[in-house]
Amino acid sequence: MPRPPRSDRPNHARRGGRPARRPNAAEQAGAPAPKGSARGRAPAPIRTDGPVLELEVERIAHGGIAVAHHEGRVVFVADAIPGERVRARVSDTAHERFWRADTVEVLEASADRRERGRAAASVDRAPERRAGGAEFGHIADERQRALKAEVLRDALSRFGGVELDVVVQAVDPALAPGARADGTGWRTRVRLHVAADGAVGPYAARSHTVVPVASVPLAVDELAALAPLSERFPGAVSIDLVAPSGADPQLVVSDGERMPRGERPVTSEVVGDRRFTVDRDGFWQVHRGAAATLTKAVQAAVDADRFDPRAANLDLYGGVGLLAAAIGDRFGDTVRITSVESDERATGHAGANLADWVGARALTARVDRFLAELEADASAGERARLREATVVLDPPRSGAGRDVVDRLAALRPAQLVYVACDPVALARDVGLLRRQGYELEHLEAFDLFPNTHHVEAVARLAAIV
Repeated sequence: MPRPPRSDRPNHARRGGRPARRPNAAEQAGAPAPKGSARGRAPAPIRTDGPVLELEVERIAHGGIAVAHHEGRVVFVADAIPGERVRARVSDTAHERFWRADTVEVLEASADRRERGRAAASVDRAPERRAGGAEFGHIADERQRALKAEVLRDALSRFGGVELDVVVQAVDPALAPGARADGTGWRTRVRLHVAADGAVGPYAARSHTVVPVASVPLAVDELAALAPLSERFPGAVSIDLVAPSGADPQLVVSDGERMPRGERPVTSEVVGDRRFTVDRDGFWQVHRGAAATLTKAVQAAVDADRFDPRAANLDLYGGVGLLAAAIGDRFGDTVRITSVESDERATGHAGANLADWVGARALTARVDRFLAELEADASAGERARLREATVVLDPPRSGAGRDVVDRLAALRPAQLVYVACDPVALARDVGLLRRQGYELEHLEAFDLFPNTHHVEAVARLAAIV
């Protein structure tokens, strides 16, 4: 699962094995990594006096940034669309093989260019004062989805060894009441930042500069009405706006303490006829229709002919039990399934949320360690039940990674249903699984983050006998 990069999955709520390194944007665009580069190096300050280049925009890279070339060098260009000719100011020259730049003038516009939903994000504004958070907001909705499909298709080909036609589907309006067709009005959780003078707004792209805004167009209407955009909050660090589907919207002011003392507030989310308890500050899908969309997609992805309700079925990175419940709702009261999640609070909620199934349980464990213990300690009978199992996994944006993939493959479950919010991480793991004797049989992709580059995919891989 979306998951903002802003992280839709807080680190304390999603942990598994250490993933293999994901290729960076430059490598994906064909630029070699600079010699001697260090991982984790702080980004260079954004330049406001860089040269202005005239560029022909070629394509979109993973991460939502457009790709152009200047004198043989890759240039990543913000606020551009493939096929356009733009003038762009170079903002980052720290890398030997590529630069970053921001569009300041569109010389030849794409037919898919549109006005942004708020003036504070317009290319008419200086890049360092341009509101971030909706990097595809200048692109027509159908073209956004086509570009996301292109990125996913390319990733599967390059890193997964799979040639597959991909279509990114819009969320069914019936599953997302209030969300608008132009990709606004969908976000149920919004974080605003607070400047030193108390002013409130989003950050500018790739910076910690707070940009005052007059609206929050991606937010659901309840949060748009609640957002204190004209107020000041001296001493605060951030403002969180939360609109659960099963409770009243809330405004939460943070002074920067990571985990406030006292009792943790909880709320509820409703998916179909089922209610889920979740920490107010815990992980939940941010699109109003995302949980229902993924529930239906996971149910559809499972091959019923391979599913055994009595097998040792698993829900890995299970959170509060959303996808385990999806399996239980499709296959009935006799389903056995174990939900594994590293966050103890989430596991506690999952246990309560899955109480309808006698055969369901929720364990607090890191996924890699849980699988290692299974591999080491499972009896012959347990191994047989694991070979008949369906495993649903919904890892963080970095993906499951080699260690988890290797351990899963050693247990040899009949089918895997992989929910992914990062195309390259999914493609890398598909490639690893294919080398371990699994094949990609089914894939659906969904636009759960309109006006951003993020895309969600649900894939089924089956063991080749």
